[in-house]
Amino acid sequence: MSLTLEIVTPEAKVYSDTIDSVVIPTVEGEIGILPGHIPLLTQVAHGELRVSKGTETTFLAVSGGFAEIEGDTVRVLAESAITEEKIDEAAVEAAMKRAEQEIANAKTMDPQELEHLQSLVRYAGVQLALKRRKS
Repeated sequence: MSLTLEIVTPEAKVYSDTIDSVVIPTVEGEIGILPGHIPLLTQVAHGELRVSKGTETTFLAVSGGFAEIEGDTVRVLAESAITEEKIDEAAVEAAMKRAEQEIANAKTMDPQELEHLQSLVRYAGVQLALKRRKS
């Protein structure tokens, strides 16, 4: 038995394959999905998503959104998602520093803008942790 996993962002389909299992970071903690899982709709948190297929494990950084499990299909609709090999460490570090600087320099900031910048910093942190884990 296997699962079909699709990870989609507003910009593109980031991942689509038949897999053995997936571990998804949710706002209530990590959940592991195997074939035959009960139907579920859950909120995705910033974190590391792990896909197992045969002897290989693929890692993706995800940010916000929802995961829907229906039958043997898992759909992750994420604000952002990127596979480990596509993470550009220098670019992520630069973006994180810019966002942190904007937060530090802002005397008064729209709460929505502040949340957006904090979200960028959290997602950048997830990407860097994922990329550096094996170093």
